[in-house]
Amino acid sequence: MSAPGDQDLQQYRSYLLRYALLQLRDPALAEDVVQETLLAALEGHAGFSGKSSHKTWLTGILKHKIIDAIRRKSREQPLTSADEESETDAIDALFKPDGHWQRFPASWGDPERSLEDRKFWEVFEMCSRLMPARTARVFMMREVMELTTEEICKELAITPTNLWVMLHRARLSLRECLEIKWFGNPAK
Repeated sequence: MSAPGDQDLQQYRSYLLRYALLQLRDPALAEDVVQETLLAALEGHAGFSGKSSHKTWLTGILKHKIIDAIRRKSREQPLTSADEESETDAIDALFKPDGHWQRFPASWGDPERSLEDRKFWEVFEMCSRLMPARTARVFMMREVMELTTEEICKELAITPTNLWVMLHRARLSLRECLEIKWFGNPAK
C-alpha cells in the first residue's frame, strides 16, 4: 500500500468529521481537529507502513488530536455541574426508591443486526448528543476510543470511581434513549 496523497485522505474526511463530532460536540473544534489530522497525515505520510488501512491509520491520528483538543478545552474552561445534576435526576427517575426499575427494560431482540444498520448509528449519535457533554465524552473515550481507565482519569482529572459512575450513567442514558428511539420504534 502506498503513502496516501491529498485525494486519498479527502475521501475519509466526512467519516473523520463525524467521529470527531461525536466526541467533541463542537462542530468548529471537530473541523479543526480533522484538519490537523489530515495535515499530520500529509506531513507524516512517510511513516505510513501500510500495515493497516488508510482509514485505520487516520483514525489513530484523529484519536490523538481529539485527546489534545480535550486537554486544551479542559484547561480553558471548567465543566458545569448543572448538566450532571439534571442527569442524576433523570437517572434516578428510572428506579423506584428500593432500587428496582420503574419499568423493566424492553427486549431488544437481535441487537447485533442493528449494529449493521446505518440508521441505527444515526439514532445512536443523536442519543449520545442528548447526554451531558462530560458523560458522553467519558463514554466515547472508553467505548469508542478504547482508552484505559488510567488514561481517561488522567486526561479529565477524575478518580476511577467517578469514571465508573459516569460510565454507568452514560450506559443507562443510552439504553433509555435507544429503547425509545430505536428498539421501541416499529417504524424504524
